Amino acid sequence: MKRFAIWSWLWFALGALYFLLPLYGTLDFSLRMQRGTLSLLAYQKALADPQFIRSFTFSVQMAVLTIIVGLLLIVPTAYWVHLRLPELRPVVEFLTLLPFVIPAIVLVFGLIRTYGRPVTILSVTIMPPLTNTTLGANSLLIAGYVVLSMPYLYRAVDNGLRAMDVRTLTEAAQSLGAGWPTIVARVIFPNLRAALLSGALLTFAIVVGELTIANFLARPAFAPYLALLSNSRAYEPAALSIVSFALTWAAMGIIDLLTRGAPGVLGGAGH
Repeated sequence: MKRFAIWSWLWFALGALYFLLPLYGTLDFSLRMQRGTLSLLAYQKALADPQFIRSFTFSVQMAVLTIIVGLLLIVPTAYWVHLRLPELRPVVEFLTLLPFVIPAIVLVFGLIRTYGRPVTILSVTIMPPLTNTTLGANSLLIAGYVVLSMPYLYRAVDNGLRAMDVRTLTEAAQSLGAGWPTIVARVIFPNLRAALLSGALLTFAIVVGELTIANFLARPAFAPYLALLSNSRAYEPAALSIVSFALTWAAMGIIDLLTRGAPGVLGGAGH
């Protein structure tokens, strides 16, 4: 057992070095914009760029909307599969795994080819191309992000539902006169708080770092801005990479504080 523990710590240390050394190299490079000294000049210039504020704000807005749409789609679906259609769980799990095998470039070209032309019925245009309007392009962007985040959101929700007695909670709520919308909103959602926060964090990280869909839909997101900046600058992209990494870890810390003490399911609404 002692020898096994030593090997475990060795592999853990090697894995930590594999992830931390590139991060340290990026941090060190971002601090050397002034020759011969360490400074935060690259961070000051990057954060002072108005385009950074606009692109990051846009990505945060898209992330929030993606989380809302994703949860409204996945939570009722996963709940209904657990409660009434358990035989369809393998099918739903397979469908939610498809974004892992379908590249984002295929997804975005499919969206552009499908919704980049007007919808006509009997030679009558009933809907203009969605890609020609800001609202339409943003809607397609959110739809693409929901698809990309589906594997993570569904598994977070599915694990949360498996940790709770869905049938007993549903029957108890129905015996008190609650309808299906009330059960989902006031019983299922509150008891999935820890799982939903974990899925929301993963979705946020995916949206902020996603490049392909936002780039081909010509949306002013953070990842395309960072890619464009790296074509003409050296130190500022490294600084922004560290900033986005720090924001992600800050979000993880907030989630850890909010879910600390919860074994997986919070039963505040289920009592």
